[in-house]
Amino acid sequence: MKAEGPATVRATISFPPEVYETLEVIAKQKKVSLAWVVREAAERYLAEKWPLFAKSAEGGQP
Repeated sequence: MKAEGPATVRATISFPPEVYETLEVIAKQKKVSLAWVVREAAERYLAEKWPLFAKSAEGGQP
């Protein structure tokens, strides 16, 4: 049986100041964390650009 990895992976990313500020505004308006906004954006990007990858990532399969 294959050992399970962590449910999430922590990453450090940098944004231009104006992008970061916009993300903060969105998070405050939606009453969610900035991390949630970034994850949601990444998931939507994958679903749009690579729908097969996004589908398999949700199921935990490569």
